Amino acid sequence: MHQALVVIDVQNDFCPGGALAVAGGDEVVPLINDLAKDFEHLILTQDWHPAGHSSFASSHKGRKPFETITMHYGEQTLWPDHCIQGSEGANFHPGLDVTKAELILRKGFRPGIDSYSFFFENDRKTPTGLAGYLRECDMHDITLVGLATDYCVAYSALDAARVGFKVTVRLDCCRAIDLGGSLERMLGEMRDAGVRLV
Repeated sequence: MHQALVVIDVQNDFCPGGALAVAGGDEVVPLINDLAKDFEHLILTQDWHPAGHSSFASSHKGRKPFETITMHYGEQTLWPDHCIQGSEGANFHPGLDVTKAELILRKGFRPGIDSYSFFFENDRKTPTGLAGYLRECDMHDITLVGLATDYCVAYSALDAARVGFKVTVRLDCCRAIDLGGSLERMLGEMRDAGVRLV
């Protein structure tokens, strides 16, 4: 009863054919659907950007996707326009079974700051409110799955461990972007933080 499965950003734009497709992103869908049967609590996160979001390369003249710039809160990778509020790309993958979901947390909706983690915006200070929800519901043991391993999954796992949750990442139910070795780097950071990788 105290365990929750958190499904991170399994949305059309992160799956093959999407604006920011993760290789094999759609492969996790049946695996997650099967895993969810073992959990009493299911929570989904959804990237939910307004048009013209500051993390989009198109919002910065002369910049291209996957370049890095410095924002007021630190380094920011610039992305193709993706998961725009109300768009088909922002919708969950049609094969994902969301019936059991008790909470859908939307993130990245503040125009001036990106949000990889489901606990904090990228300033690592502004909370999303999910930690409070989990604690109020007496859920202290969370398993993370979804997209992408080295960004939203990893940042969420690190923040979860930092604020005192027991965290497991099911790597078979995740897929990575792997920009410039980001996957190995973030796997190492998660291990160092005490995140259980299975």
